[in-house]
Formats: sequence, C-alpha cells, structure tokens
Amino acid sequence: MIATVVWGTGNIGRAAIRAVEAHPALKLTAVLVHDPDKVGRDAGELAGLDVELGVAATDDVDAVLAANPRAVVYAASGDVRGLEALADIVRAVGSGAVVVSPSLYPLYDHRNAPAELRDPVLAAIAAGGGSLFVSGVDPGWGNDVLPLLISGLGSTIDAIRCQEIFDYSTYEQPDSVRYLVGMGQPMDYQAPMLIATVPTMVWGGQVRMIARALGVELDEIRETMDRRPLETTVTTRTMGEFEAGTQGAVRFEVQGIVNGEARIVIEHVTRIHPSCAPDWPMPPSGDGAHRVIIEGRPRIEVTVEATDESENRSAGGNATAVGRLVNAIDWLADAEPGLYDALDVPLRPAIGKLNRP
Repeated sequence: MIATVVWGTGNIGRAAIRAVEAHPALKLTAVLVHDPDKVGRDAGELAGLDVELGVAATDDVDAVLAANPRAVVYAASGDVRGLEALADIVRAVGSGAVVVSPSLYPLYDHRNAPAELRDPVLAAIAAGGGSLFVSGVDPGWGNDVLPLLISGLGSTIDAIRCQEIFDYSTYEQPDSVRYLVGMGQPMDYQAPMLIATVPTMVWGGQVRMIARALGVELDEIRETMDRRPLETTVTTRTMGEFEAGTQGAVRFEVQGIVNGEARIVIEHVTRIHPSCAPDWPMPPSGDGAHRVIIEGRPRIEVTVEATDESENRSAGGNATAVGRLVNAIDWLADAEPGLYDALDVPLRPAIGKLNRP
C-alpha cells in the first residue's frame, strides 16, 4: 500500500480524502490542515463520509513529512498564495514524495513555465527523488486528455473547443467567486482572474499541450472576454445575495491561433444565476457541465456531467479532477522521479474499484 497524505481539506481536499480512501493501492496515513478548528478531527468527518477513518487531522507539517510518506495530494489553494503553495510542494517533493496537485497553474505545462517556478521543483526532485504532476480543476482532463482522445475519432479536424459551463451559486468558495472572479461586484470592478493575460497564464498551458499532442505550431494565444450584469437581485443557497446591476455572468476564451484562425479554444461560461446571459451556452442540467466539441468531419460533441456531495455538480467536477490526480499516484510511484504533465501520465481504467464499497 502506498502511504498517502492529503494536504488541505477544502473543496479539493474533501474529495481527495474520499478518493484516496477508495483506491485499492493507497493508504491514507495523514491529513494536514491549516485551520486550528480542524486539528484533531477525523478525516472521515472532514471529508463528509459517514464513517471515521482513524486518521486525525494535524497542522504539524514537519512530523508528517518526517514520516516519509510515499505520496502527497497537495489540495491547498494556490490562487492567492502561489509562492506559499510552491514552497509547500517543493518541500514535499524534496522529502521524496510523489506529489499531485491542481494548485500551480503555470506548471500544467511545465515546459513553458517560468524558471522561478520550474527550477525549484527540479532541484527538489534531484535532491529528494520525488515527483510532481500538476493537473487542473477545470477539470484538467476536460482540457487535455478528453479532447485529444475524441480527436482520434475523426477524419479531419477544423477546431477543438473545450467548454466549462457552470452556475457558480453551487460553488462553496465565496472568496473566489466574489473577489477572484468578481460575481456580485460592480461592473467596473477588476477581478484578478479576469485581468488581461491571466486567463492565458491559467489555461494557456492546456492550449499548448493540445497543440503539442496534435503536432501543430501555434502562431500565438489570444483572449476574449465578455461580462453581463444581473437584471434582478438573486439569493444563493451558499453565498447569500447578489444585487441587480452587479456582475452576474462571465464568458471568456483562451484561443490557440493556427494559421491566423482560432483552432484550439478553452472557453469558460460561468453564471451566478441561470437567468443571467441566457443566450450564452447552457448546460443540459441547468447546473453545470464540461463539453468538448470537435469541429470537422464528423462533427463530434461530448458533454460530461458529474455529481458529488448532495447532487452538487461543481463538486462533481472537482471530484473528477481529483480522481485524475489520485488515480495517477500508483503510476507515478513506479515511474522515474520527475516533473510530469497530463500528456506524460496515462489515464487508465479504474482497476480494482468495480463493486468496491
């Protein structure tokens, strides 16, 4: 069994605990938390499970890493604490652990990552013998392995479009929704995630990976951005009220340009209520979905919906992204130490999980 630590117990960490516990090759040995109120609580309780797992959460990073775990799922946020997240991950890799994480966007495509992010990780790998695989929570598979798999079903390809379409009222991260993305803020508020070049920083790596896998050269990466205000005040279950006239929907694209045309596109359509921007793409369920569209011959469209945590489709997207990371741990543990991306790490069948409680 591969001794595995889950570091962080938010939206991603809760799903990670459940995924590690369900994996036949992994054993949950520790859970790291930052919140003092979570210290000492059982991992099963923190993950929303009906059973105790016999692992008490701790904030003692030194002690956990000193036990030499073979793997770490780093689930703490890197949105507003990128340098701190990098330092944590470097520390875990340097201890010799296989680390999987969604937290460092530039390392989705590590070949093009800034040296100040990539070099410390490579130094830690050389010193400690660990590995790192970073994949997104968009979810990552929806912007890399899924479109590439589907592309192999066609005869000709004109364009690939990957869409995330979500109602953010189901997403229990008010700071990210209100301040990073700007939902409920005045229309002149500059949301950090919507500043020009930031979408490319986050999702451009996935555009480049698709291009690399298809063997095409990108002329450049472009962005488009559109925002809509709420026409009426709405009240959400998890985050309270969002006033009329404030930002209620965002639609942007990160476009890979090939021969002057947008050929590889990652598009996000997010709302705080389905009444806002009803003319934009909508998910089949009304809550959320991930969609891949291959324009070509034939035209192929695949929509994926996932539910988790009481029918919460946002949580379902998180859970599938976590599944991609956690299910890669045993492969990474057998591989050579290194820095890996989504094209390196195979997506494999769920061996040993069918009918497993």
